[in-house]
Amino acid sequence: MKREDNMLEERQKLTRRTLLSRGVAAGAAFIVGTGFVTGRDAAWAMELEHLQPTTMATLIQMARDIYPHDHVADAFYAAAVKGYDDAERAPIIETGIAGLDAAAQGAGFASYLATGWERDRVDLLRAMEDSAFFQTVRGGLVTGLYNQKAVWPLFGYEGESYSKGGYIDRGFDDITWV
Repeated sequence: MKREDNMLEERQKLTRRTLLSRGVAAGAAFIVGTGFVTGRDAAWAMELEHLQPTTMATLIQMARDIYPHDHVADAFYAAAVKGYDDAERAPIIETGIAGLDAAAQGAGFASYLATGWERDRVDLLRAMEDSAFFQTVRGGLVTGLYNQKAVWPLFGYEGESYSKGGYIDRGFDDITWV
């Protein structure tokens, strides 16, 4: 009973200000430094050669908003967009992210990355979904994210089945999330 009283007391202390401050803290998913981006929990880090760290952090958030999977860690999204950190593609990405940030500022936010609510970020992305920049990033994510063998178990995918006798004799209907 004591534990339930403590939980009730904690819930009653939750004010609008506390809720908003916790939401802003949760939105700061990346630590951006000179030449690197890392996850807030420091479980992964990425050195950059051609993109600005803020650009990469925004690109990772954009990737998460395009293909949202709560059970997939940011490290997988970071690996999916790491290929854009090259001399040829960096100017296109920098310009695209600058346009995304400008759209966010036009909607009243400091930047895309500082836009706290996913719904607001998705609205910004929908407004630019026909652009070459958006289509390039979205198209690259299909293979960049889902071709990572380490991600497959998170979706219940065991890989190709031909070499293992096919799906029919190996539980083709055992996936629980479909």
